[in-house]
Amino acid sequence: MKQKTSLPGNWIVCIWLLLLTGCAMSPPQNDYANPTMDFSAIQSVAVLPFQNLTSDDQAAERVRDTFMGMLLATEAFYVLPPGEVNRGISRAGMRTPSTPTVEEIKAISKILEVDAVITGVLREYGTVRAGSAEANLVSLSVQMLEIETGTVIWSASSTRGGISMTDRLLGGGGQPMNKVTEQVINDLLDKLFE
Repeated sequence: MKQKTSLPGNWIVCIWLLLLTGCAMSPPQNDYANPTMDFSAIQSVAVLPFQNLTSDDQAAERVRDTFMGMLLATEAFYVLPPGEVNRGISRAGMRTPSTPTVEEIKAISKILEVDAVITGVLREYGTVRAGSAEANLVSLSVQMLEIETGTVIWSASSTRGGISMTDRLLGGGGQPMNKVTEQVINDLLDKLFE
């Protein structure tokens, strides 16, 4: 009589660990900080409107406001209020403030008397779905530009939220959008102040 062969319990554990390890891998980071830049010399910054690559027309404005508030709360820089920045954009004649030219950066920095300009790109903002699971996802890239030459002195990207393995297995709803947005911004600020 033949014995039935079954998958040993150890194999199931190994497969589970491989799945978890595969999901935990993160893509290579494209963060940059100019090693010759003295960031302590920066006293004030202007955060320009973020470029919006999402389907939500107001998403970039909401994320920019949250970013500005959280950056101001660090007390590392004085962050100009949005109204002042908008006044500078108007006076500098900026056509697309989310993607400024070097000349526009120089012009707005003189008008607003800031030490650096921050721009950003909101890549993802919304709900993602997989089967019965859904969760909020935010992906944001920001960069700090030096005002004399318009060159990038710091840049970083972060993505938070999305559907976790637990959500897939147990059917979860993820975290609220404001929580995910705060996580992305905290991650970016941690990278700035490393």
